Amino acid sequence: MEELSKSFVPSLERGLKILELLAKSRAGLSLSQVTRHLNLPKSSVHCLLRTFENAGYVYRDAACGKYRVSLSICDLARQALQGISLRDQARIHLRKLAERSGLTVHMAVLEQGYCVLIEKVTPPGVSRTATWIGKQLALHCTAVGKALLAYSSERDAEQLMTDQGLIRYNDNTICSIRHLKHELELIRQRGYALDDEEEEIGIRCLGAPIFNGSQEAIAALSVVGDAVQISEDTLPHLQREVVETANRISDQLRHVQLEAGISLPERLGHLVWQSPVFAQLGPRRAQT
Repeated sequence: MEELSKSFVPSLERGLKILELLAKSRAGLSLSQVTRHLNLPKSSVHCLLRTFENAGYVYRDAACGKYRVSLSICDLARQALQGISLRDQARIHLRKLAERSGLTVHMAVLEQGYCVLIEKVTPPGVSRTATWIGKQLALHCTAVGKALLAYSSERDAEQLMTDQGLIRYNDNTICSIRHLKHELELIRQRGYALDDEEEEIGIRCLGAPIFNGSQEAIAALSVVGDAVQISEDTLPHLQREVVETANRISDQLRHVQLEAGISLPERLGHLVWQSPVFAQLGPRRAQT
């Protein structure tokens, strides 16, 4: 008992209580209101609020002077749920897609502004592709890249296109921002992305986004084949397989997120899913 008391950090407990209180308040709370609700010294509350504000977990509304929980709290929960476990959640579905399609399957995420391959499944007897886990893929000319780009915010998509540039790999590569934006709109309408020999002549990819419980595209998957394997004749069947697999993974991730009270520490789970900020995120979903 004595050892437990030595490891106890009172200021951290006060900080968690402040975050929990702010998360429940839709209108935000002033310094005086937080102090009164928690019966804590005003100086201590002020220091903790400034610390959270500096770290990006709390912000002060300039119009009314009240403190609110920021979206960074939601990011903590999303990362805990979708980080390392994403591959585990998706792996069985990716294997089934590879078996049904007879094609190599890729899964990628956006990481530090780059499209990064995090999983690859190649069925027996299929020629190996020149890809590997950890490889950075182009956003504007790969199926997974375009799927992720299409479901990013307009501001983020434009920033990514500007930062990376639209490198021309061959005559099929989309090198115009206006053309690419039109392509991204088509992807959102039909629910899947197509790399029509845009990165490599003779190779096509068909991809779809994977959504978390907040309907944000956190990853994308694709099948890779030659121009005969992915053709006008096979496209309808492959399109259904790819989108349905992506939606199955999305559904599984949503169920995991619904069990966040089990998956996350009790205080963090309660804090995030009670937060009115979390409800501000709009729905997005791929269509078959």
